[in-house]
Amino acid sequence: MPEPIADAAGELEVEPAAAATILGDRLELTRRFTANLAARGEELGLIGPLELPRLWTRHVLNSALVAPLLKPGRVGDVGSGAGLPGLVLAIARPDVEFVLIEPMERRVAWLVDQAAELELTNVEVVRARAEDARMYRALDQVTARAVSALRTLIPLTAPLVREGGELVLMKGAGAEREIEAAEKPIRKFKLSGVEVVELGVGVLSETTRVVRARVG
Repeated sequence: MPEPIADAAGELEVEPAAAATILGDRLELTRRFTANLAARGEELGLIGPLELPRLWTRHVLNSALVAPLLKPGRVGDVGSGAGLPGLVLAIARPDVEFVLIEPMERRVAWLVDQAAELELTNVEVVRARAEDARMYRALDQVTARAVSALRTLIPLTAPLVREGGELVLMKGAGAEREIEAAEKPIRKFKLSGVEVVELGVGVLSETTRVVRARVG
């Protein structure tokens, strides 16, 4: 296991024991990505200066918990940024093809670099805003993390998904309230089966909430 990386804001969080349970044989590759993000994330504006002491729990494992909800096919990650959750999910699910959608050039360069360094052959990076992204084939599922409120996020993500596909959107403790506030876009984009799924209960101190819905 890599040694914690010293930083002005503290040290990289010690890898939680739950990491092995969540990631299984994909753990070593995840360690490499986490070490890379810890070393360069603040410099590149990918993570904040106070995130190292909670990088594993709040960001990496928080993202990895979503992996079991994904199905073999094409999954888009809107606003992929540092690769949370897109790169983490691509590591955890080599059987799924990921399209990482990110508008900022510096972040796109990071995503391309990491996909190459980690030899992730299931990753495609698209530089575009979600509303401008043009997919040659509609996506089977779309995820997003820390992008915007659900009422704004649905119009950005739903058009990218094929009929019968799914939104798998990571949200915080206010997920239920966001669903209530998103009543109009839910109707407009014909979402059904809208539900909040809580992941990691009894595994991590901070659980992950996902708003899941069928499109069309």
